Amino acid sequence: MKNLADQSGKSSATERMPPPLPAHELVYRQLRETILFGELAPGQPVTIQGLTAMLNAGMTPVREAIRRLIAEGALVSSGNRRVSVPNLSVGNIDEIIYARQAIETELVLRAAQRGSAADVEDLARIDMRLDQAILNGNLRAYLEENYRFHKTLYALADAPILSSLADGLWLRYGPSLRVVCGRLGTQNLPDRHKEALEALRARDALAAAEAMRGDVIQGMEQVRQAIAESDPLPYDSIDTP
Repeated sequence: MKNLADQSGKSSATERMPPPLPAHELVYRQLRETILFGELAPGQPVTIQGLTAMLNAGMTPVREAIRRLIAEGALVSSGNRRVSVPNLSVGNIDEIIYARQAIETELVLRAAQRGSAADVEDLARIDMRLDQAILNGNLRAYLEENYRFHKTLYALADAPILSSLADGLWLRYGPSLRVVCGRLGTQNLPDRHKEALEALRARDALAAAEAMRGDVIQGMEQVRQAIAESDPLPYDSIDTP
């Protein structure tokens, strides 16, 4: 009976494992992250062949990934088999600020009402890694942990439609955020994440939402100011740590 139970347990564990992702989905996610974290800067043209080489992927899954990302507004077709990350205008940033304030404030309100003490400490650990990335001058790690902090709040909110809308906005401004943070840095800005964490520990949903609203405005106003001073942002100014 023991052998039978062992075999049954192994079978159940195998059945619980998620199936491997198809190649086109893996390439899509890889290219999405490349855009999200600013490895492709606004206005920087790339060829489909160049992306194929960069991603070490076949032409067909790269084309499919490009098609999906164009539909999401993360890429634009430039003709001659070239694509680029779109340059944002000051008007675009104004729209994004408006949308992020509305959507993320509601998400944080819901997250504060649903999250446990353990969830808050998970967020605190992400924020600690974010702080360390700033101290190390690791821009890519900073951008990843900042995104992870917000995404974790979205997940706690248990509002998939709002979360999807908020996540889609990241693709629009992520590349510009990379350029701006590379040029201006982040160490001298008020730490709205710490304010949000204190409010979450106190179970004060309104204060947590207000802190994250301030975080949204603070980051996006930096992007807005940089675009207003240099429209469009020069893609050769990107800082790669």
